[in-house]
Amino acid sequence: MLDFLAARLPRVSRVDWQRRMASGEVVDERGDAVVPDRRFEPGLRLFYYRTLDSEPQPPGVESVLYCDEHVLVADKPHFMPVIPSGRYLHHTLLVRLKRELGLSELSPLHRIDRDTAGLVLFSVQQKTRGAYQALFRERNICKEYEAVAPWRPEQVFPCERASRIEESPQFFRMQEVSGAPNSLTYIERLETGAHWARYRLRPITGKRHQLRVHMAALGLPLRNDVFYPDVNDSPDGDWSRPLQLLARSLAFTDPLNGQPRSFTSGLRLLPLDGA
Repeated sequence: MLDFLAARLPRVSRVDWQRRMASGEVVDERGDAVVPDRRFEPGLRLFYYRTLDSEPQPPGVESVLYCDEHVLVADKPHFMPVIPSGRYLHHTLLVRLKRELGLSELSPLHRIDRDTAGLVLFSVQQKTRGAYQALFRERNICKEYEAVAPWRPEQVFPCERASRIEESPQFFRMQEVSGAPNSLTYIERLETGAHWARYRLRPITGKRHQLRVHMAALGLPLRNDVFYPDVNDSPDGDWSRPLQLLARSLAFTDPLNGQPRSFTSGLRLLPLDGA
């Protein structure tokens, strides 16, 4: 890994890469520290603490709902990325928690969009991480979201949306295409107001932007969604219109002790017809 980084990013000297690695400042996409003599892995994403001229500081503060020697459950505010990317480094959920709690092996077991608020499950130690990752791989975890979107009297609920989702030619966006479905969401309407309705969304699969794409495809784009169905020109750093999507709950059977686990976000979306 040291040879790769020194050759690929020569503006940082080999000696400085060694120093950064020794300080735990270089991690892989799983949150594991990258040491100089670690074997190179093609396609693996690496993250390192870099100096930014400026970094947006999202509003809101994360909270830890639960933590033991194996897992941590955090409640993430809107606009805060889960892992470092783009202009965000220090003000990301992973980096903030690792620094605040001193958990060097902390790693997210799944991710939610920067624009989405709510629950994120983390692995605390590498030794037991695989057991919890299997929950997601084998779809043995129940995730429920809450969303605010328009309502259409002709749309019957509960319903399900199954479709094939692929990357769109437009940057950052996903789209439904023809072909065998690779995504499935169960949708239920919970409450109806004058202009908006509150929905419960349960994704069975985990495609990027799946809930946003499925709701937009039903003619029910999420409130304050700047990407679906059409790209909005809201400037980066405008915190005034949070996406009305909340990762509301997580439930699973703990793979280590067989105990049922259930967590609920303490965050709330906007009132249906409020500002």
